[in-house]
Amino acid sequence: MEIDKKDIRALSKEQLRDFFVANDDKAFRGNQVYEWLWSKGAHSFEDMTNVSKGTRTMLETHFVINHIKVDTMQRSEDGTVKNAVRLHDGLVVESVLIPTNTRTTACVSSQVGCSLDCNFCATARLKRMRNLEPAEIYDQVIAIDKESRLYYNHPLSNIVFMGMGEPLMNYNNVLKAIEMITSPEGLGMSPKRIMVSTSGVPKMIKKLADDDVKFKLAVSLHSAIDEIRSRIMPFSANFPLADLRESLEYWYRKTKSKISYEYVVWKDINDNKASIDALVKFCKYVPCKVNLIEYNPIDDGEFQQASEESINAYIKALEASGIVVKVRRSRGKDIDAACGQLANKEA
Repeated sequence: MEIDKKDIRALSKEQLRDFFVANDDKAFRGNQVYEWLWSKGAHSFEDMTNVSKGTRTMLETHFVINHIKVDTMQRSEDGTVKNAVRLHDGLVVESVLIPTNTRTTACVSSQVGCSLDCNFCATARLKRMRNLEPAEIYDQVIAIDKESRLYYNHPLSNIVFMGMGEPLMNYNNVLKAIEMITSPEGLGMSPKRIMVSTSGVPKMIKKLADDDVKFKLAVSLHSAIDEIRSRIMPFSANFPLADLRESLEYWYRKTKSKISYEYVVWKDINDNKASIDALVKFCKYVPCKVNLIEYNPIDDGEFQQASEESINAYIKALEASGIVVKVRRSRGKDIDAACGQLANKEA
């Protein structure tokens, strides 16, 4: 009978050591294999050249390495690279490399599809099929790090969780992936170079604060008026702005880390004075900065990019109140729109 093989990367180093001891081998062999899996990014047991043939055969009998595969890669004229990533079960997610003059940012996915229902987002039209495993998130980052070195001659400098899915709905796996990304045994990246973007789940934002995470937090806000926000993001009717505000105040009290608000201005939706005034007021609750994002339309429906005059009105009002604001222009316009707004983001 065929053994149902487990992905070996689901094992901790200690569990690997225990496995080898239980199989009459030395515990240090677990350290060797762990290094191959994470630091060296082995795609198969045959890659583990300092491990005996017999040991590799034993590993092959018990385990698999469910590595991702970059199915297709598109390069934009502006240097943006979009990967369609095929998972071991045939499902596909997307990740993006976003270059600037000084750095490269990886935008990664955390779920296949999404469990939320943001009306403006292409991913929301896909039902959530499953959470990504920590190793699948890690693999996206490794693939983009290699592309950064190949195309831009330097390692990946930043990571944003702004791809497919709601990261806080895959909480444990996202945190495990970040733990590996920041570990000296993984990529060794500073958590300060990582930003997790949430649509705003108050209970999970508080949990992040309680867990004393060191990465940055971004919130897809898009409106500081409940009625408008629930039109844009219907699920947010269950998480009113008063609850979101309380969780963000809690976050800042515990972490002293500023919030980044991701905010798209749409024609005839939130391009009015009431919306601007509400955002300015909301921004005063917790130290923050605002990223105004150029919208990349997914169809000819109700969500269309607002005028430049509307964007400038936001900028003027925010700056007059001492709030840091930046405009993020859409990237990779000459390749397929990636994951709703994924292609538009930078850290």
